[in-house]
Amino acid sequence: MFDIGFWELVILFGIGLMVLGPERLPRVAAQIGRWAGQARSMARNLTRQFRDELEPLETIRSELDKNRRMDFSERRPDVGEETESETSAEDPDKDS
Repeated sequence: MFDIGFWELVILFGIGLMVLGPERLPRVAAQIGRWAGQARSMARNLTRQFRDELEPLETIRSELDKNRRMDFSERRPDVGEETESETSAEDPDKDS
């Protein structure tokens, strides 16, 4: 998440040890760990809620796509075949 390497972690630990002292550092580290865990849990819940809310929309979208593909394939005449309306329509240029 933060892309922190080993040496960056060692430096942060050293700074934390100097600022907080050896008595308070474990408590603060535990609290930060709990906050990170809560943040991950909230992110998972938010992702799950988005997925649950979007699932009906995805179902509707897939049905519409399927119907659209079927509709176009049924309406499209084969190449070389004339449709009934093309053969029965009169050519307006013939009357002139």
